[in-house]
Amino acid sequence: MAQLNRKTFIAAAITGLLAATGAQAQVSDDVVRIGVMADQTGPYSGNGGPGSTLAVRMAVEDAGGRVLGKPIEVIVADDQNKPDVGTNIARQWLEQQKVDAIVGGSASAIALSISNMMKAAKKPYLLAGTVSADLTGKACSPMSIQFGVDTYSMPKAGVRGLINQGAKTFFFITVEGAFGDTSLAAGKQFIEQSGGNVIGNVKHPLGTTDFSSYLLQAQASKAQAIVIVNAGADQTNALRQAVEYRITRGGQAITVFGMTLNAVQAMGLEVAQGLQFTDPMYWDHTPETRAWAKRFMDRNNGVAPTYIMASAYTAAAHYIKAVQAAGTDEGAAVMARMKSTPINDFSMKNVRIREDGQTVRPVYVVQVKQPSESKGKYDFYQVKGEIAGDQVFRPLADGGCDFIKK
Repeated sequence: MAQLNRKTFIAAAITGLLAATGAQAQVSDDVVRIGVMADQTGPYSGNGGPGSTLAVRMAVEDAGGRVLGKPIEVIVADDQNKPDVGTNIARQWLEQQKVDAIVGGSASAIALSISNMMKAAKKPYLLAGTVSADLTGKACSPMSIQFGVDTYSMPKAGVRGLINQGAKTFFFITVEGAFGDTSLAAGKQFIEQSGGNVIGNVKHPLGTTDFSSYLLQAQASKAQAIVIVNAGADQTNALRQAVEYRITRGGQAITVFGMTLNAVQAMGLEVAQGLQFTDPMYWDHTPETRAWAKRFMDRNNGVAPTYIMASAYTAAAHYIKAVQAAGTDEGAAVMARMKSTPINDFSMKNVRIREDGQTVRPVYVVQVKQPSESKGKYDFYQVKGEIAGDQVFRPLADGGCDFIKK
């Protein structure tokens, strides 16, 4: 009888070992590879770039560097804001380096191309910085998740604030490309629905340094509100020059639909003071955001994180947790687990990921402080209020996503 029990015990142990080995074998190539792609050196690099890479590495470290008993590897690329460069890198990652997921902060044209590739490969594409609303709309993919804001939510919230302040006529200065085009289209829609009118628009190339001609056209239009739709160095240069031309002294308001913390730092509070917009994460908003930001800043030369960098952390951390819960790094299974699990971290509480891939997170109305109000480095914003995610993001039924059940 003792001999039988011993054999039974050994058999059970072997069965358990085989089961464990089988579970580990569900990790392809015995490693989970996360690619981080963004502008690492150009005009958008301060928004995310190296900071987003650091955030992803922090998420991996916080997970212990392993998942399902296998190591997690992070690889990084600079897409240079060029669609052909970004697409070729992504193809190489998928075909040669066996990347399991990509955290993308690329320009919209790059992201739209890579989204199709990831859809075909059935690999998760985690958007943390790219803002085209098409990525959860007409160009949606069951393998993509948008962790930040987009070109629907930013104009919707921005227009509401301007209309509430009495603006009726608007002039847009927009960057060329999908980001500018979709932001303008959405802004115009919300303005007209509210009884306002867009009386002019001018486009500028990415990387513009001299905005004088664009600003003079906006000034000459006599529009009550001038909306600047760009990001990074472009946004900083445009707003600095708007102050130099003293446009607001003529009674015209100048605003943006979205801004990252690094842009405020670059232009200074003297230039940015009073600007009001929405932001999904401010580092100094809660004890939890401050604690995470301190860890980040200790490793980032004291520079505070943007919401894009925080979103990159959330994307990577949520992905790793989903791999663990799914027991595999197979893309479709991991994506299903990500969408069925609410996000809970330092910046989001019980936030769901919608079927079309949109993270329905709250956003905050913030106003840039005057220099005299700032009590320290990166003490830039006053949080004026919160808008629930379902009030600011496009309704699921209106997106035109082709795999959503009608």
